[in-house]
Amino acid sequence: MKRKIIWSLLIVIIGFILYQTYIFTLADEDNINPIYLVPKDAVFIIETERPIDTWDEVSASPIWQHFQTNDYFKEVTQNLNSFDETFQDQKEVIDFIGERDLLISVHVYKPKKHGLLYVADLQKFSKLRFLKSAIQKLAGDNFKVTQRLHKEHEIIELYNVKTRKTLYITFIKNQLVASYTHVLVEQSIEQYTEPIIGRDVNFTEIKTETDNDGFFNVYIQYEYFDKYLGCFTNSSNLKSFENIKSTLYYSGLDISIIEGSIIQAVGYTNVNPSSETFLRAIQKSGKGKRSIAKIAPRNTSLYLSFAFESFEEFHTNFEELQKENPETFTSYTTQLKNIEKELNIKVEEHLYSWIGDEIGLLHFNSDLSKNKKDIVAVIKTNDIDDAKENLEFVLSKIKENTPLKYKQLNYQGYPIYYFDLKGFFKMLAGNTFAKMEKPYFTIIDDFVVFSTSPNSLKEIINSHLVGYTLSSSSQYEEFNYQFENKSSVFAYAETVNSYNDILSLLDNKTKQQLIKNKKYFTSFSQIGLQLISKGNQFKSNITLSYQSPEAITLQTEKEQALKTELYRKITPEKDSIVVETTETIFKVPAIHPSDLSAKEYKEYYEDKKLKFEVELDNGIPDGDYKYYYPNGKLKLKGQFKNGKQSGTWRAYYEKEGDQIFKKRF
Repeated sequence: MKRKIIWSLLIVIIGFILYQTYIFTLADEDNINPIYLVPKDAVFIIETERPIDTWDEVSASPIWQHFQTNDYFKEVTQNLNSFDETFQDQKEVIDFIGERDLLISVHVYKPKKHGLLYVADLQKFSKLRFLKSAIQKLAGDNFKVTQRLHKEHEIIELYNVKTRKTLYITFIKNQLVASYTHVLVEQSIEQYTEPIIGRDVNFTEIKTETDNDGFFNVYIQYEYFDKYLGCFTNSSNLKSFENIKSTLYYSGLDISIIEGSIIQAVGYTNVNPSSETFLRAIQKSGKGKRSIAKIAPRNTSLYLSFAFESFEEFHTNFEELQKENPETFTSYTTQLKNIEKELNIKVEEHLYSWIGDEIGLLHFNSDLSKNKKDIVAVIKTNDIDDAKENLEFVLSKIKENTPLKYKQLNYQGYPIYYFDLKGFFKMLAGNTFAKMEKPYFTIIDDFVVFSTSPNSLKEIINSHLVGYTLSSSSQYEEFNYQFENKSSVFAYAETVNSYNDILSLLDNKTKQQLIKNKKYFTSFSQIGLQLISKGNQFKSNITLSYQSPEAITLQTEKEQALKTELYRKITPEKDSIVVETTETIFKVPAIHPSDLSAKEYKEYYEDKKLKFEVELDNGIPDGDYKYYYPNGKLKLKGQFKNGKQSGTWRAYYEKEGDQIFKKRF
């Protein structure tokens, strides 16, 4: 009898062990992939297989430590810190769960508001009632716990008495789902029955391609990216994003920190094959070498490069995409024929034939231009002599066949031409360059440089003459080392130089926050993005370079001192004589009109009072000139003829208004 009892007990024990082994190793029917619980409108999805180690490493980095001293950054990461704090109060729960796959997704749940959703894969531990009861132990002095149902799933609400924030938690099979935004947990429950992102072949394609060698992976969904940007800027600033939104599906990026000062994200981006956009044409056209940094001013705030195997291939692809929209293609071909007929030129032969493998946009803060938003377009030529010959031919046809006067001026030995060929840039590359109507251009080395302001061209000429270019900067070259030499799309920004431009794009609330926290924003002193065509995807690289605020200040001072020193080579020294003489008072400062077709040019003092006015002819002083004291009284008057002082010039006292000097030219 005893033997039967012993055997019965052994059978029960063995059966229990086998059952537990089955439950924890073989029974997978109750497991679900965490991506199936992420609501469809996720803008970012952060994925890590070792959240505790990753959190410890990232939070211990110098970059994170520096930003933790910033109030705005602490506010942005408050939910993440609160989530960590909540579970640190129950350390035994974390220890029991151990390292588990964790997803953090970012969603815009209403205009100007975004929240985070956390999905942690507990694997077989989700079958243990222990976990729910352990989490409910959080109730005490710091927490209040309540429960409610949504779609037959229990939601546990943990109200933090100190922070007055509620963490919402639910369990769906093997997954723990949590958020400080209750609608995200509810949407996750609803997503469970009909997952969208997890079954999106475009997402799974990118996820398969993305390595996981770094700290964590980030996935970006472009369909909802504009809503996220709308949390920080006005909708009117997002129109240009439509091109990206309609072209790209997802990016998958593996995030690493290099030498404690560089954050790098590398991976892939897939492209909508039915997109009819400029970016799609770029993707189909291979890659080309980046070289515009040779003439870009060293204080460039944005350098945007589009490169390809050849312009001929790119333009063929661009036209093919245009054909897919009959209305757009008809407008395009009509405009092309009208230009050719009006000027008696052939666009393919005289304009497109000499374009090389890169077209770029530059923006920089110009000392000469009054419009701080001037954009410069740069075209790399495959034969500069051929480019010069064909451009001269086109200019002669413009002069011959239109009533417009032929405008040209010379600056530092470089001719600047007025290129009145309406629609040229839109034909060249669509709406991406649409604002470059009626530009001026000059030729520097192997590049044809266009701008709507001649003063931006003068700035590029100056920087080229003294060697103050991006390619001469060791800081740029060291950062550029993180990228491949050839690309399809490349964007480079220096935050110190681009700070004011970015400020102008933000809504008032975000603008005030950025002003308050400028030194933290500019600590990521260099930002680069590179896309390289690879099949139906872009190989992607986003890199940020971190510097301490002290290093930024020192670098800025050095750059300004270097620029001042170099520009002395082309800028006459200012006269230091206090008492005006006939030799000094009639030295009229150079003028830099932004419109060569204007009939006059005026400059003003900081209080908006008129400083001087002069008549113009083709951008050159020609006619009456008057210069005023800050109190509004006349200081100097005379005449110009073909850019030179002519006739009798007179100077007057500031108070009495009497004549003090006169000089004949």
